[in-house]
Amino acid sequence: MEAKALRSCWLWCNHQPKQERGVCRADAEVLLNAAGRQLLAGLCGVDEGVLARALPSWGQEDAKLPSEGDGVPAAVWRIGGTVAGPVAFGCRLCTARRTGAAMRVMRYAPQWDRVCVRHGRWLLDADADQPHEHLDMRRLPEVVVAQRRWVGVARRAGRAGAEPERVFALAYAVVARWWAQAYAWERETIWPRRLHQVAGGDAGGELEWWRIVGRDAAVFPEVVAVADALLDPAMAELVWVDGGAGRPRALPVDGMFCRRLGERVGRPWLGPLVAADHGGPLIAWMGGVIRRRRTAGGTPGWGDDPWWVRREHQPVAMAGQLRVLGKEKRAPGSGRMWRAAVPAEQRMLITRTIESAEEQLLQLRGVQSGPTSEVTRRLLRGLGHSAGLIEAAWKRTAVAAVNGGVPLEEVAGWVGMPAETLRRMLAAGKQENGG
Repeated sequence: MEAKALRSCWLWCNHQPKQERGVCRADAEVLLNAAGRQLLAGLCGVDEGVLARALPSWGQEDAKLPSEGDGVPAAVWRIGGTVAGPVAFGCRLCTARRTGAAMRVMRYAPQWDRVCVRHGRWLLDADADQPHEHLDMRRLPEVVVAQRRWVGVARRAGRAGAEPERVFALAYAVVARWWAQAYAWERETIWPRRLHQVAGGDAGGELEWWRIVGRDAAVFPEVVAVADALLDPAMAELVWVDGGAGRPRALPVDGMFCRRLGERVGRPWLGPLVAADHGGPLIAWMGGVIRRRRTAGGTPGWGDDPWWVRREHQPVAMAGQLRVLGKEKRAPGSGRMWRAAVPAEQRMLITRTIESAEEQLLQLRGVQSGPTSEVTRRLLRGLGHSAGLIEAAWKRTAVAAVNGGVPLEEVAGWVGMPAETLRRMLAAGKQENGG
């Protein structure tokens, strides 16, 4: 039967979901009412119990479906990720081997199960509007090895009383943040090599696009290594020592835990860089480990759960990043990448100013005890200093954007001020700096 004729057997309650370009989503899922499920089982000649084991969405109902009393076979379209978890493309070669037809298929697959070991393929998310179904892993055996290694890491998580899914989510958040920062890591050589491999040998002029599409495959070995490290009691002990053990102190940049973690992911130089990332998920995990140990025997709070990943720490999925990239490319003055448009000295000044503001604000968290006048004076002075640093950072960023080709009117809209006012401020800043 043709797909169109087959679909006419059901009453459809809505239209098939589509991407922004009007293309039907590959990860679209169908939910059926009881009569609809009976009809499908009859057409297939397969028992409903078998279909329930094969299809994760089989028994799910939906408010849009007619009630069971109507007896009308009905169906409703939904996005797969909202029904039963992440949806990935299936391997066409495996499909052809089992069915004789090399057709496109979808499968619900978490990120730790994306490698087709038989054919050396990384199966991509099916929710993004992009042409590739898989990435070639045949020249990256470490990615395949990492998937096999994850099985043991998941068992360790279960024995430690942690949910493997949450351990993986935290490790993924940590490494995805590193990936975003790696542009500034001059000593990083592993990820660029992998990225060019997944891009077919050379990412070329589409580097930013490939950094989005290839990220999850390129960082997968490090995600598994970090998950393994975070489950290691010896590593947790290093966190406890770095935090001062029984004498609380700020986590040091040269701490033993971060240094050892860098070594475990094959980057001995990485420790001080990740230790200085005070707003990231790794430091949040370290804080949770320390708080849980200090409050041992007491009633744990939500902040004591080291495996909790804050919303702002959760990595943006490939589909979301590609949408943003597409909008940026359509916007005037956005064709050049930041590193190509902004001189290294200017990027360094912006980064250092932001880091100084972050450090200043972190220091203010510990000055809220003492006489009211003294605490108020210190807070206001510190906040004023931080505000000055932040203002300097956004001004330098605005200058970099304008110099890089972004229209001043657009930059003015982003900072919420009239274009003429911004022009005068930037001109005054150039005069002060001797420009």
